[in-house]
Amino acid sequence: MPTVIKLGAYTIFIWTNDHEPVHVHVCKGSPHENATKIMVPADGSPYVEHNNDKIPNKDMKTILRWIAQNKGRIYLMWYRIHQD
Repeated sequence: MPTVIKLGAYTIFIWTNDHEPVHVHVCKGSPHENATKIMVPADGSPYVEHNNDKIPNKDMKTILRWIAQNKGRIYLMWYRIHQD
C-alpha cells in the first residue's frame, strides 16, 4: 500500500486493491486493515467515514486540513494506483 505521507505520528495511505469513491486511510504507526477512513470528495471537504483508530479531535483537524490542501496530490496518486 502506498503511503501518501507521514504526518507526525500518523500514516496517510491508500490500499492498492481499494475501490472508489476516492478516500484515504489514516493510522498511528504502521498501516493496518482497521485504520480510520477519510473520504476525499472532488467537490467538497474531506470528512471522516469512521474513526476506528480513535484519532483525537485535535490531530484529526490537522489531518483533515492537510488532506483538503493536498486533494490534487491524493487524486493523482489514487488514479495512478487504480488505473486498471
